[in-house]
Amino acid sequence: MTESILKIGNTPDSSKGSSQSPKLLGPGEFFARARARLNFDVPPGLADASILAPSGDFGTDQMLQIIAKEQPIRQAAVLIAVVERDLPTVLLTTRARHLIDHPGQVSFPGGKIDQNDTSPLEAALREADEEIGLEREFIEPLGYLDVYATGFGFRILPTLAKVRPDFELAINATEVDDAFEVPLAFLMDPNNHKQGTKEFRGIKRYFYEMPYEQRYIWGATAGMLRVLYERIYAS
Repeated sequence: MTESILKIGNTPDSSKGSSQSPKLLGPGEFFARARARLNFDVPPGLADASILAPSGDFGTDQMLQIIAKEQPIRQAAVLIAVVERDLPTVLLTTRARHLIDHPGQVSFPGGKIDQNDTSPLEAALREADEEIGLEREFIEPLGYLDVYATGFGFRILPTLAKVRPDFELAINATEVDDAFEVPLAFLMDPNNHKQGTKEFRGIKRYFYEMPYEQRYIWGATAGMLRVLYERIYAS
């Protein structure tokens, strides 16, 4: 899932940048913090359109309020897979260029929560297997982040997970073009959390972008990574 805006929940004013360098966390401390701070309680905002906490950005708040009235909620789940290497990485995908929605954009493995999925976690695990062949035996789920709302009516619930590095992927070309890894340290450095702007019906809104080498990480993907930073690093 990619194009978007801000999470449902508390966030700093998205019109301001950040120059503070993060405290460097070793892999053990990162995963320990994640286990201590996250859980698998499903937030009610995943299904309830009336729950839309202020994001801190007036334009984004207005856009999400309009969308919530005009479109039914579409529930989705993604997997933020942190690969347990000596220097941990985050596993990302590039959406297939023939897709109608967000072709060629950087995303997490994930998608719509189906009726047969017993939980958002199960949806995220199923999608990761279907899209890139990441098998469940390599994945240790750690907990949910906050619900993330998008301008297309999606309510996305990300699952953070630790992934053993000895997996072999099988790319499903009908859904993604490729999968790649980006250093966690780069994505968790607020100095790399750039901000762009767009207009929605004359309303200016902000979004995060985290360009890395030849990859342009932005929108919901960058926004959810910012949420991860806030939960694990910023407090």
